[in-house]
Amino acid sequence: MMQVKGIRILVVDDEPNILQFLELGLSNEGYDVKTVQDGMSAISMMKEYQPHVVILDVMMPGMDGFEVVHMLKKMDQVAVIMLTAKDEVDDRVKGLQLGADDYMVKPFSFVELLARIQARVRNQFPNLAGEVNLGAFTIDDRRKEIRKSDQLLELSPTEYELLKFMIMNHGLVLSKSLILDKVWGYDFGGEENIVEVYIRSLRDKLGDREHQLIRTLRGVGYRLDLA
Repeated sequence: MMQVKGIRILVVDDEPNILQFLELGLSNEGYDVKTVQDGMSAISMMKEYQPHVVILDVMMPGMDGFEVVHMLKKMDQVAVIMLTAKDEVDDRVKGLQLGADDYMVKPFSFVELLARIQARVRNQFPNLAGEVNLGAFTIDDRRKEIRKSDQLLELSPTEYELLKFMIMNHGLVLSKSLILDKVWGYDFGGEENIVEVYIRSLRDKLGDREHQLIRTLRGVGYRLDLA
């Protein structure tokens, strides 16, 4: 997985609650975060801060997000994820045509936003990709390898993606449907029972016989605990 430390994110939104929520959440994940409340400030901050990722609200007074993304993309290499309260296909198309790299509709899942940020950094700033260390785990996304206590785990490609997703979202309850969406893909037409099969296999490979590492919350999902 990419190196989180040193990745700069600029959040642009006219809603103070959104700014506070994202600044706190992203900072806690290890990102370097700055926030502004309008388009002109975003342009100024772009030059000064040189963010890797901009999370940009569409509906703002004055210069809206469409104008901002158009200008940002002319200035420097930057990944832009647009946010909007509108679930309008035309808005999504317009944003993408102007250069936005991704699009999320409010209200959004913070976990999903993190995944999209990670995807954008991996795709657009591969030089920042590196190992990530969380608890006893080391994830090397370039080699598609995970080590536990310095021991390389023998994982299939799907087991690798599943364990990586759970480690990166450690401490959070992950439903089977969310796991299917993120690991197998939104268009996966199989049964949720496949998640149970892979969780069982991961527990075997992790030596987690007592289910202390990957916990089952009946009727809710799974949670990976690092400590």
